Amino acid sequence: MKEKIKRMQLLEIFIVSLRLGITSFGGPIAHLGYFQQEYVRKRKWLDDRAYADLIALCQFLPGPASSQVGISIGMLRGGLLGGVISWLGFTLPSVIALILFATIIQSFNGSDVPGWIQGLKIVAVAVVAHALYNMGKSLTPDHIRISIAFLSAIIIFVFPFAWIQLVVILIGAIIGLCLFRTQVLEESKPITLVFGKKLGASSLILFFLLLIGIPIIYRFVPNFHLGLIDVFYRVGSIVYGGGHVVLPLLEKEVVSTGWITAESFITGYGAAQAVPGPLFTFASYIGTIAGGISGGIVATIAMFFPSFLLVVGVLPFWNGIRNNMIFRAALTGVNATVVGLLLAALYDPVFTSAIIGPIEFSIALFSYAMLVFWKLPPGIVVLLTALIGQFAL
Repeated sequence: MKEKIKRMQLLEIFIVSLRLGITSFGGPIAHLGYFQQEYVRKRKWLDDRAYADLIALCQFLPGPASSQVGISIGMLRGGLLGGVISWLGFTLPSVIALILFATIIQSFNGSDVPGWIQGLKIVAVAVVAHALYNMGKSLTPDHIRISIAFLSAIIIFVFPFAWIQLVVILIGAIIGLCLFRTQVLEESKPITLVFGKKLGASSLILFFLLLIGIPIIYRFVPNFHLGLIDVFYRVGSIVYGGGHVVLPLLEKEVVSTGWITAESFITGYGAAQAVPGPLFTFASYIGTIAGGISGGIVATIAMFFPSFLLVVGVLPFWNGIRNNMIFRAALTGVNATVVGLLLAALYDPVFTSAIIGPIEFSIALFSYAMLVFWKLPPGIVVLLTALIGQFAL
């Protein structure tokens, strides 16, 4: 009986994450909005505070933050296998699209984007706005935390650098320590895991061993697929600031080596932004261009594997850390900055890339009304907005 329940849980994780992988357009911040709607609001697998804590944790880790949040939620729901299945469902649609249909998607340039794709960009505005409203109510309930959120957004607007997000989070932590250390803060509900600190420590050790060891092995065993693993594991281990930061790092690694031309690189990057799911699946495109389907699969796994090791390594220690009085005060400030990050991202890139004129803005308002006031399921709202975009734009 328990085994059957476990299988049903894993199947549910895969179906839900697959649907998110098919419909989650708009980049990592939009992904967090979709996750909040599905995992927190609809299915109640975790509450707003635990969700915000996971976002804060993953913002501190290198790699794709939205994918790491999805992996973490899968692990909380279904253990290690649940994390793998959650990642697989969310990532697979993008991987398949970039491997099999990259040549078709590449044929669209900036002026020839189909209306339904533009509609999917527009609905991301409504989804992120709704997530911002819900998380703001929970995480910024007073004037101090509202001020932290707005200050964070302003800093990001004034200093538009990739690393500024990490700086803002650190500032939020310092403000939280100063202002909330003496206040009685509500303890976070403990997260339940099927693996413990021993596996977590082993995972962190393996992360660093591979980071150091793969380049050494590749130097003595110059195998092409091992070369792919070397490049993509290293990039996936050190990149901060979201998928767009991957661009200069990967360009230096794969264009200069002759694996892919500069023109193909930029074209593929555009294709990666036109499909749903994580932007890190750009690795699938590059790997396929360089070494066929097997190269695409190897590059994808190597790109995301560091995220698995880091999440498995940190989660077992998270309960003790997040309920420590000093850390909880810092985390209170960090969670307020998360709202600020979401506010900044609502404008750029979500709003600026989708809202070109009054027609697009009207469609975004209509999508928001469907989502918030009419209470339609997010999947239905996404589908309807894509159809509206196809016929109206």
